[in-house]
Amino acid sequence: MVHAVLPGGVADPTAPSGGNVYDLRVCRDLPALGWQVHRHPVPGGWPRPDAAATAGLARLLAGLPDGAVVLLDGLVACGVPDVLRPEAARLRLAVLLHLPLADETGLAPQAAAELGARERRALHTVAAVIATSDWAARRIRAHHGPGLPPVTVARPGADPAPLAPGTDGAGGLLCVASVTPRKGHRRLVDALATVADAPWTCTFVGGTGHDPDGSVPGLLVPSDEPAALAGALRAWFGTPDLRRRLAVAARARRAILEGWETTSHSLAGALERLRNGPLSP
Repeated sequence: MVHAVLPGGVADPTAPSGGNVYDLRVCRDLPALGWQVHRHPVPGGWPRPDAAATAGLARLLAGLPDGAVVLLDGLVACGVPDVLRPEAARLRLAVLLHLPLADETGLAPQAAAELGARERRALHTVAAVIATSDWAARRIRAHHGPGLPPVTVARPGADPAPLAPGTDGAGGLLCVASVTPRKGHRRLVDALATVADAPWTCTFVGGTGHDPDGSVPGLLVPSDEPAALAGALRAWFGTPDLRRRLAVAARARRAILEGWETTSHSLAGALERLRNGPLSP
């Protein structure tokens, strides 16, 4: 059995996020690999919970049996190392880290430093860390230094779907992302404003309630330069051969995407090693 400690709003359909989808999907799929999953959504303003939420998490962990395997979402775990420390010697704790806390967009330097320090203490307390990409794993190791527990990569999967018919192949743009500063919507709008003479429409799809691998080519632009993005958009609108080549690349990438079963197998392997390994010192 694994006890999955998740943010309280993980199943809220009005607040979709990639992290929530990931958490719910692996909780759904792990039983097929022999893991009974007991979900524990914990309310609170994570990663900066108030005293009541912090006490609630502490009570939850204290109530779990000795030796229990516990998978904590990083949004919950990484801001409260002092809650994890008393339980690390008797519970088998792992943190699933979607995004380092200090990397959230818009944080003041002091706040980012404080969250980074808390996260470092939390990750050095638990017995295992699961990252959702190779980049994230490298970032975690580089940012938090030596002495970390093993870091396993369990990439999010993709469900196969038929190819969409598309529009005219040029002017119909679709942006699918949660509407938060980190996703860069403002820069996209700024870029689109400079190509207003081109025939286009852009549909934004994403929740507003809350908060490359180079083997398959695409158009890579600096995230903070609307002018560069505008140049890429103008090239897309005006160059049929570029659109054709990118469509071919997208279909090639689609053919090699891993499914969620790969994600669950990677995560199950990490949990198995956690179950059979020693407790944190």
